[in-house]
Amino acid sequence: MRGTRKYRHIIDTPDPGKWELAGYEESLPISEKSNPITREMDKADPNTLVQLLRDCDAEIFQEEDETIINYQRLYSESILKTVAEIAKKVQLIIENPEDGLIVLSGCGTSGRLALLLANSFNRLMKGLHQSPCYTYIIAGGDRSVVAAQEAPEDNPARGQEELKRVCEGKKKVVFIGISCSLSAPFIAGQLDFCMKNLDVFLPVLVGFNPVSMARNDRIEGWNSTFRQVAEQMQNLHDSQRAFVLNPAVGPEGLCGSSRMKGGSATKILLETLFLVAHKASSKVEVTEKCLLEILRTYERAHKVTYSQSKKIAALVKQSATSLQKKGHLYLLGWGTLGLVGIMDAVECAPSYNADWRDVRGFINGGYHTLENQEGALTSLGPQFTISHEDFVKSVLPSVSETDTIVFLFTMDDEVTEVEKLVELVKEKTSNIHAICHATAGQYLPNSTKKMIPNPIVITWPILFLEYEGAFIQKFQRELSSKWILDTVTSGAHVLKGKVYRNFIVDFAICNSKHFQRAVSVLQRLSGHPETRCTETLLQSIYGEQTEQMRNTEMSQHIRAAMSRDKEID
Repeated sequence: MRGTRKYRHIIDTPDPGKWELAGYEESLPISEKSNPITREMDKADPNTLVQLLRDCDAEIFQEEDETIINYQRLYSESILKTVAEIAKKVQLIIENPEDGLIVLSGCGTSGRLALLLANSFNRLMKGLHQSPCYTYIIAGGDRSVVAAQEAPEDNPARGQEELKRVCEGKKKVVFIGISCSLSAPFIAGQLDFCMKNLDVFLPVLVGFNPVSMARNDRIEGWNSTFRQVAEQMQNLHDSQRAFVLNPAVGPEGLCGSSRMKGGSATKILLETLFLVAHKASSKVEVTEKCLLEILRTYERAHKVTYSQSKKIAALVKQSATSLQKKGHLYLLGWGTLGLVGIMDAVECAPSYNADWRDVRGFINGGYHTLENQEGALTSLGPQFTISHEDFVKSVLPSVSETDTIVFLFTMDDEVTEVEKLVELVKEKTSNIHAICHATAGQYLPNSTKKMIPNPIVITWPILFLEYEGAFIQKFQRELSSKWILDTVTSGAHVLKGKVYRNFIVDFAICNSKHFQRAVSVLQRLSGHPETRCTETLLQSIYGEQTEQMRNTEMSQHIRAAMSRDKEID
C-alpha cells in the first residue's frame, strides 16, 4: 500500500490486516497479538520465511487507516508532532551539557539499544567538539548486554536506584524509558520516580501499544501498575511535562518477540528524534519535511536489505542445518555491527530456550569497542568472553563442519583483518558467510570473494549530506544487519521446530511477562479459559497442584520455572 501523504513511500507496505479490526484477539495488546501475515510460518520454507518477515518489518512504515481502528502510526501527525516536541527538549540538553543528561533505559534488547544509541550520539557530539551528554541504563547492569538476564526487568525499585545513581548532581535530565509492550516494571519504577521529581526530570515513555493496552496487573512489591504510570504520563503530555511516544507498528512476526520489530522501531524512532534535535541545535528549522526525510532513509534501508532475500534465505537454511545438527552459529562483527550481532545472539537463549552456546556474537576489540560503562567482564566466565581473540582462543579449536560462521563488516573496516580471521576459520569449517556493507563505488576484493563465495553485499548510495549524514548511513547499516540477523536466527529456530504457527512454544520463563505470555499461548492453542491454563502451567512448573502454589507470589513461580529445563513444549 503506497502512502497517501505528500511524501510517497519508498517501499510497498502490506494492506491493513486482520489485527487492526475490532475484536481480533481483543483481550491482548498489539505487541502480544499473533500477526496474520505469519500465521502459517511453521510450514514455510526459507525463501517464504524471509518474505513473511520482510512484510512484517514493512508494517513499521504503514500509515493509519481511518476506515478501521485508528491507531497512531509512525507517520501519524500526532506522532511526528510528539517527536518534534521531545527533540526540542533534547536540544536544550545538547546546548547545555554540563548540567544536563539524556538517559536511555531499557531491559534486554531495549537496554542494548540504549547502549548503542547513547554511544553513537556521544561520538557524534565529540566529532563536533561538544561535551557528550548521553548515557544508558540496562536492567541487570552491563552483564545483561552480553548475557540474557531477564529477572531484573521485574524490579521497579532497582530501576529507581539505578536512575538516581546515574543522574546524581544533574539539574536537568531527559529520561527515555523504553518498554516495547508497555509492561516492564523496571521502567515503570523509573518513570514514576521522574514524575515525582519534575523539577529535574522530563520523562518520556517509548513503546508500541496504546496506553489503554499497557500492562495492568499488580507489580509485586510496588503500589502501581504500568498502565497507571502510563496514564499519569499521558495526563502530563499536553503540558509537555511528560511524553508518551507510542506508534503502533503491528504484531511481531513471531508472537510477542519484541526484540524484532519492536527493537527495530525503537532504533528508527529514537535515532530520528536525536538527529532532529542535533539539527535544531545547528540552527536548522525542524519541520515535518525534515522528519520525513530521515524516516525515508530507513524505508530505503528496508528496500536495500530485502533486495538480498535469496541470499538471506540461503543463510537461514544453512544456520538451521547447523542448529538441527547440534552445531552452532557464530556471528563475528566489526565495530557497532559486532554489537548488533551480540544483541541478536544473546536473545536466542530466552526466546527459544536455547543453550547460550548455540548462537554467540563476538566483536573486534571486545569490551574496548563495546564501550560499556563497567569495562571488561571476562572474569565473570566463558559466557562473557566476546572479543575475536576470545573466539580464536576458546571457541575456534572446537569449531567443526556442523558450525556456521557469519562475518559482519563494512568496506570501511580493515578487510585484511577479516581475511586473516576467515583463513583461520576455513581450517575448521566451510560454512562461512558474510554480511558486508559498501558505499557505491566500493567493491569487495577478489581475494575476499574467493574466501567467501556468496557474501551478502549491501551497497548504499553516497549521501551528500552534512556531518550527520555519515551517521545516517551508519544507522542504516546497523538496522539492515539487525533485520538480516533477526530473520536468520528466527528463521533457523522456526526450521528447527521451536515454533507452532507463529507462536514460540519452547521458551524460557524468566520473568512475569514470559509467564503471562505462556498462559496466553496456552489459551489460544487450547481454547481453555485463563484460570485453567494458569493451573496447567503451574502444574508443569511444580509437577503438582496445591492451594499454597496458587497463592504464591509470581517471583516464586519464576524462580521455580527457571530451575526447570522447559515449561512450554
